[in-house]
Amino acid sequence: MIDWSLIDTVLLDMDGTLLDLHFDNYFWQEFVPEVWGRQNGHTLAESKQLLYPRLEAERGNLNWYCLDHWSAELGLDIVALKQEIRHLLAIRADADVFLKALADSSKDVWMITNAHPDALRLKLDHTAIAGFFDRILSSHEFGYPKEHPEFWHRLQQTVPFTPARALFIDDSISVLRAARNYGIGHLLTIAQPDSKLPPREGLEFVAVGHFRELLPIPAIRA
Repeated sequence: MIDWSLIDTVLLDMDGTLLDLHFDNYFWQEFVPEVWGRQNGHTLAESKQLLYPRLEAERGNLNWYCLDHWSAELGLDIVALKQEIRHLLAIRADADVFLKALADSSKDVWMITNAHPDALRLKLDHTAIAGFFDRILSSHEFGYPKEHPEFWHRLQQTVPFTPARALFIDDSISVLRAARNYGIGHLLTIAQPDSKLPPREGLEFVAVGHFRELLPIPAIRA
């Protein structure tokens, strides 16, 4: 699937790529509406009807991913609520094997995520995957989400790399389109970001079912 001789830099998303997206889907689609509804005297169905449009209105913006924004907007301690269900956090199948192979290779391995720094810290602490990366970068550092072309320009200014010799794996099609427009040479998506949902079909980008499909990676590092 990948000619590793053409790759210098590997850019990896976190949620839905390395980690099971079920955590975030359950959190925003079920848990937050339940807690917010209980606080405001609504049934779960009423809460969903009221909250979903408010959430959807921020899709593609940095606010969509900003825990501070939603804490203020909903009157909830979003970070504390995420802590309550952290037991649902899980690494996707074979992701740890893939990360180990990358760490043993000559590739530069970066995590680039839209996750808010507080969510990022929680997930890295719980999954213990931080040590596999040369760099971990949140779009909140740059002021733009990965869907926005300015994110890619600011990433390049911060840590220069050769886009044509970069592999980027992300579950978001809109993010991958932005990466393609910027000139990232090798793009893959994830067939089944949420383990509780069926695999996606008819995707615009080649989809990885299991990370073992990308192995072996030439191991050069001592």
